[in-house]
Formats: sequence, C-alpha cells, structure tokens
Amino acid sequence: MTLALAIHGGCGTLPKSEMTEGEWAQARSDLAASLRAGWAVLVKGGPAVDAVEAAVRVMEDSPHFNAGHGAAFNADGEHELDASIMDGATLAAGAVCAAKRIRNPIVAAKALMLRGDPLLLAGPAADLFAEHEGIDTVENEHFSTDRRRKNLSSMKIRELVGTASEASEAEKHGTVGAVACDAQGHLAAATSTGGYTNKPAGRVGDSPIIGAGTYARDGRVAVSGTGKGEYFIRYCVGHEIASLIAYRGFTLKEATQAVLGELSAHKIGAGLVAIGPDGSIAAPYNTAGMYRGWVTPDGLIHVATHGDVEMAGQA
Repeated sequence: MTLALAIHGGCGTLPKSEMTEGEWAQARSDLAASLRAGWAVLVKGGPAVDAVEAAVRVMEDSPHFNAGHGAAFNADGEHELDASIMDGATLAAGAVCAAKRIRNPIVAAKALMLRGDPLLLAGPAADLFAEHEGIDTVENEHFSTDRRRKNLSSMKIRELVGTASEASEAEKHGTVGAVACDAQGHLAAATSTGGYTNKPAGRVGDSPIIGAGTYARDGRVAVSGTGKGEYFIRYCVGHEIASLIAYRGFTLKEATQAVLGELSAHKIGAGLVAIGPDGSIAAPYNTAGMYRGWVTPDGLIHVATHGDVEMAGQA
C-alpha cells in the first residue's frame, strides 16, 4: 500500500500583508512539523488513526491555526473547542464539542473513540472526561492570542455597523485537519477547531460531526473539511464525497471538486483535504488560500498557504 498523509490548517488564510515573512515562515514550519509527526507514525507501520491524531495535535499547539492554542473567541470572550476523529477500518469515531479546558481536544476525541460509547461529549462533560482520563487540561486563557483578540474586536465592530457578512474567511473561520492512509490501506481523518470568531456561546459546527466535517471509510475516502460549519452539516460534506465515490464511481478528484463546486455555487467559502485508498490526495479550496500540506511517497514534505506550494524538506 502507498503511505499517504495530508493536512490543512484552515481555508481563507490571511492576506500576505497581514503577517511578516517571519510569521509566514513559522506557520509553514508548523505545517511541516505536523506532517513529520504524522509521517513518523506511518513509516513505523502505525495505524492511520494514530497518524492523524499526531498531526492534528501539533497544529493544536501552534498559535497560527484556529484550534487549541490560537482558537477563536466566542461572543462571550471565551474559547469553546470542537474536535473529532474517525477510523475508516472500523468506522469507530470519537468527538468533543464546546470544550473549554482540554489542551488538545483531538486527544480527548481519540480517547472517546477507543472507549466506544458515547461517541460525542459536550461542554463540561467533555472537560470532566478529559480530566478523568488523565488528558492535559488548562485554563481557558491558554488558548488566547493577540491576533484572535483583534479578530473578536473587529467582528464585534462589524456586527454593530452591519458589515459582519463582509468579513473575510480568515477573520471569521479556521480549522485544522488531517487525513492518512497507512501500510495496511486503512484510512483515517481528524479535525479540530475553535469555531468562528464571535460565535454564540454553545454553538457547535461541523468539525465534531461525523459525516460533515470529518469522515473516513476504508475503500472509499478520508475527508477533513474547513469552512462555515453550518453549511458543511447541511451538505453532509464528508459523507457526500464518500457516496459519490462509492455509488457514482467518481474519482477522488471528481468527487471533491463536485462537492466543493456545489458549495462555491452558493458562495460558501470552503476547503478540504481528502485521501483515497490508493494514496491519492486532493486539497481543493475556493477561498484566497488554505494552509495545507502533504507528504509524497518519496518522503518529501510539501506545504502551502496561498497559491504556491514549496518543498519543506524530508519527512
């Protein structure tokens, strides 16, 4: 089987002028670190589900992405975190939503997956589960960054003057995700997010919803999406891509482009990464950019933020 790994750090990336070249370089470096973490699992013969957890965990710890440290603020000035993970071999899955104290929500989602029941825990129950399992918990302030504070202030002003709908995808949204194919041909997907800036307290998007923002099924596809979660839920994006492949005979490229095209037709900013059972990779998006990266079969890391893809060394 062909080992494969792809990640995204959210679509609608910032205009290049809004970060220094040093900051952009660090963001690309964190993407590469995420890929190295996931690839290290795969090359040792580890399962795809462990690889996607490892990759997402690195991005949750980076301030450059809207997940974990660096997550968006809700309307109350707090962070509520969502994450999910799915094993394509067994269809086992786990998810948390509206968590406030779990340092790495993807770790808690994986623990729930291994437990088997329940699949999804929300809010304080998710935080308490993490504590009970010995998973790192932190104060909510741990997730805060100056850039996210500025985004919250900007969105509140836009709300007051009636221009919230004109905000860029980068101001509003952001998600991280990973998909992988292991040496046994098993697929897995994982997604984590802080939601959108100035979201109502308690709002839950697509990232923890299996079949919407996250989906994996052996023989078909593994998908992790990024964009306005309400639309990903309505369109069942992950499952829709898998269905086009299974029942319509679409290729990975055809299926991902068809679903993204439908979102684009309704002016919905979106992006995703997907992997097929043959190790093929798709990473389409319809916004100004998308943090993304993948490892080619020769072990070379490729990362990108806007249009250009650059090689970032050996995995």
